[in-house]
Amino acid sequence: MRRFARTLGPVAVAVLALTAAGCGGGSGSSSESSGSESTSSPSAEGGDGGGDADLLVWTDSLKIDAVKEVAEAFGESNGITVKVQAISEDLQGNFVTADAAGNGPDVVVGAHDWIGNLVQNGAIEPLNLTPDELSGYSEKAVQATTYDGKLYGVPYGIEALALYRNADVVPDEPASMDEAIAAGEKAVQAGDVDSALNLPVGELGDAYHMEPILTSFGGYIFAYDEGTGYDAQDVGIGKEGSVKAAQEISRLAKAKVLRTSISGDNSIALFTSGKAAFLVSGPWALADVKKAGFEYAIQPVPGFEGQEAAEPFMGAQAFMVAANGKNKDIAQEFVNNGVNSEESMMTLFEGTQLPPAMTAVQDQVDDPDLTVFTEAANAAAPMPAIPAMASVWEPLGKAYSAIVSGKDPVTTIKSAGDTINKNIADAG
Repeated sequence: MRRFARTLGPVAVAVLALTAAGCGGGSGSSSESSGSESTSSPSAEGGDGGGDADLLVWTDSLKIDAVKEVAEAFGESNGITVKVQAISEDLQGNFVTADAAGNGPDVVVGAHDWIGNLVQNGAIEPLNLTPDELSGYSEKAVQATTYDGKLYGVPYGIEALALYRNADVVPDEPASMDEAIAAGEKAVQAGDVDSALNLPVGELGDAYHMEPILTSFGGYIFAYDEGTGYDAQDVGIGKEGSVKAAQEISRLAKAKVLRTSISGDNSIALFTSGKAAFLVSGPWALADVKKAGFEYAIQPVPGFEGQEAAEPFMGAQAFMVAANGKNKDIAQEFVNNGVNSEESMMTLFEGTQLPPAMTAVQDQVDDPDLTVFTEAANAAAPMPAIPAMASVWEPLGKAYSAIVSGKDPVTTIKSAGDTINKNIADAG
């Protein structure tokens, strides 16, 4: 893969120099002062944790090395000190608390679906990228990180669910989910596997992994309009499409295809140990699947025969600027320019192995598996980032679990819709 150099212009450097001087500590060597650490005791609980750094970045432990490389390169290029911390527990919640107290980071790296909650809490600021600059990213990635018509994050990685297949057990690619399930059931009957399809349900349900079934049968969580985004006043749970999906989920449960014993905790491991014909999961399962020792294949999650295309949630990982950070000018410069470069995006891709959000980097990725996930994400619907989504996860997940456990699908899904609407009304 090629790497591309990009430097900041003199105006940007001047802004950084002036801002760093105003913060104090901008004259130190970034190579001496830059660092990273992992902590479960964030700054909200005991000091800002950033020392004399001109730029403090919070991320999670899985991404810290890649984020640190990008942040340190920015610091070295501009003569400022940077510090990157991994928050090991509840990064979003700890960030909101710390930012409100004025002792949080300057930049937080996290999922796009946090944005609505972060905006509602006054924790992040809009960014300053033009439509022309945003044209370098996939349309869905920009859509995901835009809230109320404003961009709040520079996306670097995108993800969506896909269908993994044990090709030693099922050699041919299925054209529909029905075809996949039938092939999986045949493999179970032959004694080749224990499970036709590992789609996580669990005791509490899993609305995220059930989304392809919901959408294939015409269901939706919130109505979506390209001009205005998701409408929390138009809840689709309990309406016709969700009822059809619930009935199909019930049918698959009675056929032992869907089971509460299959959850996010064990679905990947059971597949990689050769006990399932198919797995619905994301790029995070890819490394384990590659090491499993059998032939595998990946394809976008297909829809059901005679129904609509399956549309899983699309997620984006992004850099966001804290509203109450101590070095907001530097933070804006880092996210708008330092992160927003082909070189930085390549570094982030190589370090995280997430399908890239920048199209120029997508074009350079020579990995057919990641290409499948990139295409799946580009065709999926961004997970709603509106605060009302918090009213959805628990009741919808529990409804799916109850249906799989044998409860009536129609009354259960309609009751979930009533609960979701009530939760949204009470929260509003």
